[in-house]
Amino acid sequence: MGCGGSKEIDAEAKMMNDQIESQIRKDKVLLRNEIKMLLLGAGESGKSTILKQMKLIHEGSYSAGERESYKEIIFSNTIQSMLVILDAMEMLNIQFQNQLLSRPSSNAIRSYNQSIENDPHYHHQAMRLDPRVVDAIEQLWSDNGVRSCYDRSREYQLNDSAGYYFDSIRRIGQPDYIPSDQDVLRSRVKTTGISETVFLIGELRYRMFDVGGQRSERKKWIHCFENVTAIVFLVALSEFDQTLYEDESVNRMQEALNLFDSICNSRWFVRTSIILFLNKIDLFKQKLILGARVEDFFPEFNSFKQLIEKLLQTGAEFFSQRFVALNQSPAKQIYVHLTCATDTSQIRFVLSAVNDIIIQINLRECGLL
Repeated sequence: MGCGGSKEIDAEAKMMNDQIESQIRKDKVLLRNEIKMLLLGAGESGKSTILKQMKLIHEGSYSAGERESYKEIIFSNTIQSMLVILDAMEMLNIQFQNQLLSRPSSNAIRSYNQSIENDPHYHHQAMRLDPRVVDAIEQLWSDNGVRSCYDRSREYQLNDSAGYYFDSIRRIGQPDYIPSDQDVLRSRVKTTGISETVFLIGELRYRMFDVGGQRSERKKWIHCFENVTAIVFLVALSEFDQTLYEDESVNRMQEALNLFDSICNSRWFVRTSIILFLNKIDLFKQKLILGARVEDFFPEFNSFKQLIEKLLQTGAEFFSQRFVALNQSPAKQIYVHLTCATDTSQIRFVLSAVNDIIIQINLRECGLL
């Protein structure tokens, strides 16, 4: 009888052991299918836009509630961008072409903004942009003085999406306005803290960590991401001729190079692959068309008698080589992609390529390649 009881206990123990081992195997599979990625880049390089694209592409479109929540952000982006231009006109001593119409419009924008600042509970009526503001922005955007100041935006700090929202002001000002995907993608909110975005691609579960706004504290948190599968690093190509908002003596592209150098060669990421997005190629091309010269800020670049399309290619290659050359680890792979973060079809293609890269990295880490 004692023997029979012992056999039952042994059988139960074996069953429990088998269950534990089975769970361990399942956990290993799940862990292998979970991809941790770190999203890095200097301020305003397009990190938040890439995350929004990932949501659109892998989770589907925004809900009615989500779109509604972006309305106030879009209204604020539009108004604040025009205020920035009006302040810049004073700084650069640029006059309105039509003083009779544009001066009252300027006063209307400033007065409206003052109302919001004085009353924190002041809201757009029925979540609609005030028609007086719509008229004022439309008038100002048609003024050649405002356009001239806008064309000189590299000399001050202006939201990249300003022109897009000004062009769309009548649509944005409609009583029944609902933000489009593009409106949401172009909206700008300063990122603070560490956020996590989770999405599925096939059998892979991606966890993307965005650490925007945490640069000054990097030494305190960087080691927490030692085991990420890869780093996605964004650079705004169009910012080669701009300075930092925090320090106007520092070139934004140089700041991006310095940040990439510190991350790429960090002891925590000796073998971590980096996917480098050279972003905002549309704005980069636009600047080249308007006559901006890379060599004025990076003298080693030579654009001598190159057509725009060729100049776009050689400019992108020049900066790509500058970043890749910073890598001091032969064990590290750097994959470069030219991107326009607001172009959903292009980002869908790029993310598909990134997924292939991640699968290769995953197989290599598992010893299957």
